Amino acid sequence: MNAIIAEESVVHGWLSGFKAGLGAMTADAIFFVLAALGVVAFVEAFPTLRAAMVGVGGVLMLYFAYGAAQDVRSSFRPADAGVEEGGDAAVSAGSDRTAATGFTKAFVLALTNPYQILFWLTIGVGLLDPGTLDVLAETPYVGGSLAGLLVVETGSPALVVGFFGGILVWVTGFPAALVGAERRVESLAPVVAGASALVLAGFGVLFLSQAAGAFLG
Repeated sequence: MNAIIAEESVVHGWLSGFKAGLGAMTADAIFFVLAALGVVAFVEAFPTLRAAMVGVGGVLMLYFAYGAAQDVRSSFRPADAGVEEGGDAAVSAGSDRTAATGFTKAFVLALTNPYQILFWLTIGVGLLDPGTLDVLAETPYVGGSLAGLLVVETGSPALVVGFFGGILVWVTGFPAALVGAERRVESLAPVVAGASALVLAGFGVLFLSQAAGAFLG
């Protein structure tokens, strides 16, 4: 998600990065409701469906990685960067389209991410149950070594509000920081776009390999 937000921010501007973050946040909100209703557990109960989602997510990541790689060249600033007179409307329309694209990319990718579903089956549902929750212990692969570092009291609606409020702060501030840095460092946009492409491609290959292993193994 952060790779998509970063690419959208430095290539298309803050609004596009912010809306990409909103896309991921919207998917989280949907998963939260479905997890509370017990619907998300349906996906976890069927390994074949989960593997198919991993495969679809991998394909999408590779597709978005290809788009990010194409943005590397287009994100270099021309020497006479500027908007010609009368071109403001066209630029505005283009910005609206790219912002909508950023939202859709992050939203669709989040919906096909089984690890996001796993998060809501564990930490997400735990936010509503009275008691305590060891947040970092649920982290894939390294949870055992992080157990006990971040334990929170659960069962309060304020915790859920704070959780989504924290996401909103991140998807607002992270794109703003990148755009601000990009204005000072002329070569930042292609570097971020290239790094985003590598991250997306790497996870795309990982997801596809996991899906293939699930179907063939």
